[in-house]
Amino acid sequence: MPERQEVVRGCTGWRWGAWLLAALLLSVAPALSASPLQGRDYLLFGHATDQQAPVRACTPEMRERLQERIEIPPPAGGWSGAPQALEVFNAFHGEVMIHQGERTVCGHAQDARTRDSRFRAGTGMVAVPPAGSMAPIEVSWERPLKPGWIPVLRLGAPSPVQQRDTARLLVRTSCLAVALALALSAVMGFLSTRSRDFLFYALVCLLMMLWQAVFSGLSGYPRPWLPIGNAAPQWLVAMSALAYAALVWLMWWICGGWRRFPALRTGLRWLSALLLGIALLAPWLPFAALSVVAVWLDHGFAVACLLSFAVGVWLLRRRDYNAMDGIIALLPLLAMVLADWLHAEWLVRYRIEVIQLAVSWFLIISAFSLNRSLDLLRRQRDEMRQLADTDMLTGLPNRRAGLRQLERHMQQSRKDAQPLAIGFLDIDLFKQINDRFGHDVGDEVLVSVANALLGAVRSRDDVIRMGGEEFLILLPGAGADTALPRLEQLRDRVGRQALELRHDGLVITASIGLAEMQPDDDMAALLRRADNAMYRAKRGGRNRVVDARTEPDVI
Repeated sequence: MPERQEVVRGCTGWRWGAWLLAALLLSVAPALSASPLQGRDYLLFGHATDQQAPVRACTPEMRERLQERIEIPPPAGGWSGAPQALEVFNAFHGEVMIHQGERTVCGHAQDARTRDSRFRAGTGMVAVPPAGSMAPIEVSWERPLKPGWIPVLRLGAPSPVQQRDTARLLVRTSCLAVALALALSAVMGFLSTRSRDFLFYALVCLLMMLWQAVFSGLSGYPRPWLPIGNAAPQWLVAMSALAYAALVWLMWWICGGWRRFPALRTGLRWLSALLLGIALLAPWLPFAALSVVAVWLDHGFAVACLLSFAVGVWLLRRRDYNAMDGIIALLPLLAMVLADWLHAEWLVRYRIEVIQLAVSWFLIISAFSLNRSLDLLRRQRDEMRQLADTDMLTGLPNRRAGLRQLERHMQQSRKDAQPLAIGFLDIDLFKQINDRFGHDVGDEVLVSVANALLGAVRSRDDVIRMGGEEFLILLPGAGADTALPRLEQLRDRVGRQALELRHDGLVITASIGLAEMQPDDDMAALLRRADNAMYRAKRGGRNRVVDARTEPDVI
């Protein structure tokens, strides 16, 4: 009894869950009952500290690595004496140093603890040059990994500069949260469907989250949680190679190339293996080689975006509307690629945020497409299962589905201690109807009888075509004494179908065998007694209902 076992296991699971919940409530009860307010209308927690904020010392060795340097001159007539905020962001790796007058600030792109707490998306400083001072603000940073991936400097009043810094931080963290949420949702989808597509998508989302954390600097916020240190260029190249490999697979799938060009799957596997090799070799490559590899990775990804988009458009023109998801998903990535080729200033200024938003959009549309594809496959599977369980002529459950339904009723009847009766119906002289009127009329008779039977039961699943001219009627909750008059009414209703079909000389009658489930019955025994009763009805003159409990000599 597998269903009963499932119920028992479910009850056991609920019992364990209840015990765990009770233990949890008992463990937190002291904390819930303790009131820190003590009659006050405010809440104070924490304590005073003597710990100094971590400051990154600008050592001589650090200064030697700062190969890029500019000076920001004061306005004509010198500084006004008002506070000046300067933030350097989009420095994807290494140190940044800001110097003005006697003050110097150094910060690492992958360690937010070493930076001014007023700036979280970059390295910043608030200086107050004396009125009329002509001392410039000096900024130094390490050589960029790729051409065009240059740092951006923002100078202005502290409040607006800090507000924009906060807005950038919110965008970056939100995109990471989106990737994490999509990954968790995909894991739940995998657990419910066991589809490996969900698992692959969850891994892609986690990889995208780590990749974004590395190049946005969030791997060091609020403190480093990835062991990047001074190896940021190596991490950037390795994570970019892995991310591009995953994105190429995903965009090729969502644009339809995966199903339309299966021969190219081998090429994609080789490309993935190449990118995986680059990721594994990145820690041992010198900076010059890393720079070349990074540039070529970007070019290759741009070509992959264009090819996938072209395939999607081509399939859309051929009325494959599933490719629309890929086209929509790739639009922000294509805009970013074109802006990079045109050296658009807005892309240089907001490069990190643009990349993260484009990737987040791509992941969201991919999740939508994945769920829709799997929903379509699920509907097709349900339709195939329905077709496999349905008699095509009458629309009734076929023998296989009917026996499953009977088994369910038997289990429920034993569980609830309720009776169960069945009627085994056979259309009398059906072969003669076919021979005299033709098979088309025979089919009409079968459909008409099926409809008559359906009108007398509560559930459509309780009338089964067992094959040929034989039907099975399930009467859950009814004993033999209750089922007998109902089956007599059914027999009379079947007889009236000939009048509705209006074929001269057509007569439709049925012989029905009635059996009630006994405590020691299995399904075969119950069906056998009903079948024997039906044949006794045939031998007794047809067009009658015979109860399996009656003795043969009564007829």
